Amino acid sequence: MAGVSENKRQFWNKRPARLPGSIQPVYGAQHPPLDPRVPRNSLKDSSRIHTLPARSKKPSSFHEFARSTNDAWDIGDDDDENISTFSSQTLNSKVAMATAAQVLQNHSRQREHADKSQSSDEAWLNGRVTKSSSEIQLSGSSGNAIVRATLQKQQSLPHRPVIPLVARISDQNASGTPPMTVREKTRLEKFKQILSCPNTDFEELRKCSWPGIPREVRPITWRLLSGYLPANMERREITLQRKREEYFAFIEQYYDSRNDEHHQDTYRQIHIDIPRTNPLIPLFQQPLVQEVFERILFIWAIRHPASGYVQGINDLLTPFFVVFLSEYVDEDVENFDVKQLSDDVLRNIEADSYWCMNRLLDGIQDNYTFAQPGIQKKVKALEELVSRIDEEVHQHFARYEVEYLQFAFRWMNNLLMRELPLRCTIRLWDTYQSEPEGFANFHLYVCAAFLIKWRKEILDEHDFQGLLMLLQNLPTIHWGNEEIGLLLAEAYKLKYMFADAPNHYRR
Repeated sequence: MAGVSENKRQFWNKRPARLPGSIQPVYGAQHPPLDPRVPRNSLKDSSRIHTLPARSKKPSSFHEFARSTNDAWDIGDDDDENISTFSSQTLNSKVAMATAAQVLQNHSRQREHADKSQSSDEAWLNGRVTKSSSEIQLSGSSGNAIVRATLQKQQSLPHRPVIPLVARISDQNASGTPPMTVREKTRLEKFKQILSCPNTDFEELRKCSWPGIPREVRPITWRLLSGYLPANMERREITLQRKREEYFAFIEQYYDSRNDEHHQDTYRQIHIDIPRTNPLIPLFQQPLVQEVFERILFIWAIRHPASGYVQGINDLLTPFFVVFLSEYVDEDVENFDVKQLSDDVLRNIEADSYWCMNRLLDGIQDNYTFAQPGIQKKVKALEELVSRIDEEVHQHFARYEVEYLQFAFRWMNNLLMRELPLRCTIRLWDTYQSEPEGFANFHLYVCAAFLIKWRKEILDEHDFQGLLMLLQNLPTIHWGNEEIGLLLAEAYKLKYMFADAPNHYRR
């Protein structure tokens, strides 16, 4: 037995430090790989000559970053020698057999305890946290002290429902989540009471909608707040019928011209952009849905020649389509097959989505006219606002030559839709539609609050590339109603302080 232990010790002591397949730094979107134009041998030689100190200064450009990194499979000459030495070793057959038997034994034990441990590391019983069998197994090993400490820390945190990932549309009140609380039920009854009045009180409706609209009444509330439907209940059905017929009259009049010489470029760009719209959500990859989007966007572009179609407008259509689709769908919308809907229902969803998007764009059309002056103005206003509310962040951007236009253009052009999951956008738009000129003015303060939200992460980056990568890939994948509510509260504070006193943030 002593000989076996000695052989195992010699085997592991002689193994090379780096092998193909061993754990090495892997560089993804936020950490680009090597520059292919730079030979690997030169990188390797230079790394031997110039040894970096323990706390090296971070690279300030992409090429410096590339030269300071090694690829996971970039094996040096010394490693080649180690591999050849390792390949010449002959494994002791007894060691191999003993190791294999141990692996099989451990695997069988894990299968025996699978039903007992299930898949959770914590159990909530009578308001107390009880250790699960998987945690007991962890605590039985002295080598897993760090894992146990982390597990205990997680168990001390308050329990929260799991928020769906980026491809989930459903908000926290939708299917698959805990039942509504008493407060949520009370709010829903309040909405129903307001909407059932012969003449809707818009002031009261806006006040109730600001902190979020219940899923059950969101479609009718959005139609009202966008100005698509009148306040008078008796006129709503007639108005809906007339506007829907008017939209499909546009289809008959204009849609066949999409292949004409002076319209084909517009239609081609729309046709290219639509498959890129929310590619992770199966709903938007259905051909029938994409055809609906093509018609809506083309008709809007033809009827608004001052701006025409601009990339980014396709994103602004998706919240309306999802909300109006949810009126007819009880299950999760993101996986729903629209072929199950009748033609009349799908036509109604299409027409309503067009008119509500049209109302939204009427308020921010200068964002999409030639040279997009509306966006330029808003980005400049954001820069001035941030310079007043957080001078340190503003100076940090200036120090590393980060221009606000480089990251905030997309925030204004897409109304933060590329930065937030779709479920968060829908919640955000509840408030935008209840605010006077919410999309045109209040959005500026939301962007400022959103930027300052990442203050610590911004100040931790000390080069141009790191800052831009952070600002274009902000970690909001797990965000839900709570995070959006806090963001809107901060935005409202900024609006209250600065909206009526613009000199406070002018240079």
